[in-house]
Amino acid sequence: MTTDQVNIDEELIPILRQVSDPEIPVLSILDMGVVRKAIVVDEVVEVSITPTYSGCPAMDVIGEDITAALAHAGYQAKVNLVLSPAWTTDWITPEGRKALLAYGIAPPLTATADKKALLGGEQLVKCPQCGSANTEMLSQFGSTACKALFKCKECQEPFDYFKCLT
Repeated sequence: MTTDQVNIDEELIPILRQVSDPEIPVLSILDMGVVRKAIVVDEVVEVSITPTYSGCPAMDVIGEDITAALAHAGYQAKVNLVLSPAWTTDWITPEGRKALLAYGIAPPLTATADKKALLGGEQLVKCPQCGSANTEMLSQFGSTACKALFKCKECQEPFDYFKCLT
């Protein structure tokens, strides 16, 4: 998270770190970069979240999980969906990228490298199991629309690649 794009009251960070992305449970919503604002205003926490892509089905669950986590900590919550600026994979924290890799999902590449990998160009997506770059894309869509399905030619394991969005 870059401080110029995010406004979160310090006392709320530990609470929001407990809220996981429902599609990738090893990532907190902070590591995913979907929380853009979380501030206390007149005893109510106002939280602004941005979907990873418009129509993302996880946003309702994330909103409910935020409200529940804050209620458990003694806060009332007002969760707002914010579409602009659009979410980008640049907002995934370095810790989030490491968590994706450890979970078996190849983290997003840069925008240029991503296009090459998804359009059949260079083999840039490394296997999260063995680290080999000898991989091939099986499908533009993996377990969710924001991922592509790849297979490692070395260890023969299939894996998701989190597509780059900028």
